[in-house]
Amino acid sequence: MKPICDTILDAIGGTPMVRINNITRGVVPATVLAKIETFNPGNSIKDRMAVRMIEDAEKKGLLKPGGTIIEGTSGNTGMGLAIAAIVKGYKCIFTTTDKQSKEKVDALRAFGAEVIVCPTNVDPEDPRSYYSVSSRLEKEVPNSWKANQYDNLSNSAAHYEQTGPEIWEQTAGRVTHVVVGVGTGGTISGAGRYLKERNPRVKVWGIDTYGSVFKKYKETGVFDKNEIYPYVTEGIGEDFLPQNVDFSVIDHFEKVTDKDAALMTRRIAREEGIFAGNSAGSAMAGLLQLKDNFRKGDVIVVIFHDHGSRYLGKMFNDDWMREKGFFEKSGMTARDLVAAGISGALRSIDGAQPVAAAVRLMGEHDFSQISITHDGRLVGSLNETHLYEELVKDPAIKTEPVESIMQPAFPFVDVSTPVDLLSTMITPVTPAVLVRDFKTDQTFIITRSDVIRVL
Repeated sequence: MKPICDTILDAIGGTPMVRINNITRGVVPATVLAKIETFNPGNSIKDRMAVRMIEDAEKKGLLKPGGTIIEGTSGNTGMGLAIAAIVKGYKCIFTTTDKQSKEKVDALRAFGAEVIVCPTNVDPEDPRSYYSVSSRLEKEVPNSWKANQYDNLSNSAAHYEQTGPEIWEQTAGRVTHVVVGVGTGGTISGAGRYLKERNPRVKVWGIDTYGSVFKKYKETGVFDKNEIYPYVTEGIGEDFLPQNVDFSVIDHFEKVTDKDAALMTRRIAREEGIFAGNSAGSAMAGLLQLKDNFRKGDVIVVIFHDHGSRYLGKMFNDDWMREKGFFEKSGMTARDLVAAGISGALRSIDGAQPVAAAVRLMGEHDFSQISITHDGRLVGSLNETHLYEELVKDPAIKTEPVESIMQPAFPFVDVSTPVDLLSTMITPVTPAVLVRDFKTDQTFIITRSDVIRVL
């Protein structure tokens, strides 16, 4: 037991390691241990690097007394920064995305932080993105400092000095594999580097999500924007390459679907009694996908980054799970429409092309709607009703870029989504949905007429 702490910051670290029993029994021959980071004061692993980033900034004179800490965060880093800010006397302004759970935003505000919610489905360089907004605020707010968790190497340094040694000591040096969800890359790169220095045979495996660029970049060295599309998994995956992701430390990336991550998040609570967050579900689902790589005697450590209470409105909410199509249901699914040829392969046009080109594409193929891309990334859509209204209003708009009149991007669903759920998602505002078959890496579009044909 720790002695009395002078402040709450002294309670960071020293988190327990817990054996996983039921989920892996009869499936994984190795010993599987979870590093439960929810025992940190902010209920996540991000407390470790938040304090380290602040203390390093203080030493360098970048963060001055009474200053304001600014950061783009999915919630957990913000929590760590907010707690440290209270102890050290700083203010906080955080930007986050509209896909993050309400619980995360509310938690940040509970600690007195100002939170600005930004759109998810925009490029990092877009002035509306939470990266860009936080950078703008750093320039506008006097006496401010941006933590920049993605590129601030104090992030991975914290895990090299704390998390890695803890894993080594708690397993008495017997650890053979580390499985970690990768977002900023600080945890896997810092802890992984320490463990490989102690034993070069330790395998460091990163868990990625579909819609993120990490896996393909690791395997090919190509940053492919076609890999980028919206996903609901929180805390892992990115649409850019953070400096904290040390690809030389990571031996392999395994991608996990949103559905598998969400279902596993619930299983961890119900089968192991551990209330952990979405990235823990991704990590455990990825571990099971990799089960054939393990043998008896191996000791696998899986990082459980944060607490399940931050996902009560999402993965632990039955209505949300049904809305996303993550519960198994009988009856026809999107896969059946694809197999029957009812659903067609996705057709799109670059947003810089003129509206006239979109008119030709839709006319030639008899499309009632198409997707709009930017540098290969899906950013919007266009349906014939909206196109007609814009052309009637101003025929000269034919020469303007199609992105000037585009509508929001169609939502993505997994190919296993039931047709009756698809029917509720297709509305006058959203006339189509995009179906992703992760196994074949193909995307299809399903429209109202497609659903009508099978109902």
